[in-house]
Amino acid sequence: MIRPALALMLSAAPLAAQTADDTPRIAVMSAFQPEWISLQADLEGAETQTINGTEFITGTLSGQEVVLFLSGVSMVNAAMTTQMALERFDIEAIVFSGIAGGIDPALNIGDVVVADQWGQWLETVMARQVGDGFELPGFLASPFPNEGMIFTRETTVASDRGEPETRFWFPADPALLEVAARVAEATDLADCNADNDCLTEPPQIRVGGNGVSGSSFMDNAGLRDWLSTTFEAQVVDMESAAVAQVAWANQVPFIAFRSLSDLAGGGEGENEMGVFMSLASENSAALVKAFLAEMP
Repeated sequence: MIRPALALMLSAAPLAAQTADDTPRIAVMSAFQPEWISLQADLEGAETQTINGTEFITGTLSGQEVVLFLSGVSMVNAAMTTQMALERFDIEAIVFSGIAGGIDPALNIGDVVVADQWGQWLETVMARQVGDGFELPGFLASPFPNEGMIFTRETTVASDRGEPETRFWFPADPALLEVAARVAEATDLADCNADNDCLTEPPQIRVGGNGVSGSSFMDNAGLRDWLSTTFEAQVVDMESAAVAQVAWANQVPFIAFRSLSDLAGGGEGENEMGVFMSLASENSAALVKAFLAEMP
């Protein structure tokens, strides 16, 4: 039997956590501290609140009412914080700023990709070996060619659209992509970081194409090639597809800006992220600020 005092505590705690901020805002998310710090530097009227251990900072950025927060690294953290923000704030759109690994061989470190759609490449079956190959159980299927024992599967998502829907790709918002394309034409990106480590090629902005995400840091040339050919992916990261799925399920416009800090195992020598993460973060944040200024 629950005592009356305890019952009162249990009922009151959720109400306090669900007190809503009814100002329409754009959620600006980052995965890492560098983008987070860069975005905060230009935030006006900043006010911070902590919800379930996550800091949310409201204010005005590039003329827009926003709420800034870190997604946390990897898929579950990103999905959790996105849904928490949607339940606590009046979110009109979700804008993600972050770094990524380059998959398309035509891209270079420092380039920024704003993908049309995102999918979870690591939503998989690890199939059993049969002879010289690998086979799925008869009750499972994959729409994509496998890579050894790895068979990527689609995800079934429930939402207010109707019956649960099985799909792989979750789209960025077409209207937001149009704004990004205009901003890309007018924005120049930095090609050297604070330590004067410079890129060999001037960074470019590519709006369009595919992005994939999974809870695994990608630093393998063979898997990189498979992601390129199988999903026609431009970039790989550890959060965007999760955020895109939550945004789709809640019918909230979404877009992600991902600046390449490394080549996901495609470069020579050690992974390049340790050198170029700061440059990629600054470029992604700068592009997001220009994008916010151009939004209606």
